[in-house]
Amino acid sequence: MKLGNRSLGGGFPTYVIAEVSANHNQSYERAVAIIGAAKAAGADAVKVQTYTADTITIDSDNEFFRVRGTLWDGMTLHRLYSEAYTPWEWQPQLKAVCEELGMDFFSSPFDPTAVTFLESINVCAYKVASPEIVDIPLLRIIGATRKPVILSTGMATLAEIDEAIGTLRAHGTTDLALLKCTSAYPAPPDEMNLRTIPHMLETFGIPVGLSDHSMGHSVAVAAVALGACVVEKHLTMARSEGGADAGFSMEPDEFREMVSAIRTVEAAVGWVSYQPSESEIIPRRYRRSLFAVENIRAGEKITENNVRSIRPGQGLHPRHLDDVLGRRATCDIRKGTPLSWDLVCS
Repeated sequence: MKLGNRSLGGGFPTYVIAEVSANHNQSYERAVAIIGAAKAAGADAVKVQTYTADTITIDSDNEFFRVRGTLWDGMTLHRLYSEAYTPWEWQPQLKAVCEELGMDFFSSPFDPTAVTFLESINVCAYKVASPEIVDIPLLRIIGATRKPVILSTGMATLAEIDEAIGTLRAHGTTDLALLKCTSAYPAPPDEMNLRTIPHMLETFGIPVGLSDHSMGHSVAVAAVALGACVVEKHLTMARSEGGADAGFSMEPDEFREMVSAIRTVEAAVGWVSYQPSESEIIPRRYRRSLFAVENIRAGEKITENNVRSIRPGQGLHPRHLDDVLGRRATCDIRKGTPLSWDLVCS
């Protein structure tokens, strides 16, 4: 899959996305600072969200529209999104800042007007947020842009994921990646179920990553070890600044440590190999082999007392011990001599 100037999938470096979300706290300057911090921390892309309170919900305070059991308990959806949204007039400028820094910029649209707007500024891709995976009419519109799509799968069943993929593909999407996600804020590590990542890879045959709302970077690094080729994490300048998403967001130093750990792990994962690595060429010389461990005179019988399997590895392979026992030395053999076929009678 191609996204911006990068390829996603097996063999390519993990694509790391910094999610700005609501962490700008309605300050354009803070949003720009987060983008700069994302670049310094090693992110490949910055993602925002494109909605207004009125495009994503309605202004109602009845119980259906009140948030329960989360960080935002008691708030109405309209109030939450009024505080959290990213002003649309910022987004062309934020895109320019990202591109000047060499990072991709894209967004999650939440209604058709957001897609129209994002097309007007020519974003390189779309991210579908987990709750919108069931919005089939919206997926049709996103698919018709023919842009790469990253589809988050929090709360979705296997059938819902399959339907969303089918909808996007039927309407024009060719480059598509999935993100395993647990839609809790923060997400408990014991509910992440990262073994789903290789199963998604096998089931759908497309790149799979992680949208991670857990605290710290352990879960993200484990996901990369299991095959994730995309990692998305929320980034804030400081959790102490507050804001709708600050409580489960990373600070810049933490994000940098995560990227460093991801790069180490993806290098360690490597590929299937049963050959000695380059670093093992020298240590390989110190494996076991057959050596004379006593002085042996010409014509003397080879026994377990005068020939043994020891380190280093310059003698005959240990598998030949039974073959040489009972044979006789063809010449004097000094203690510490690696055994070879020319030193024993056939």
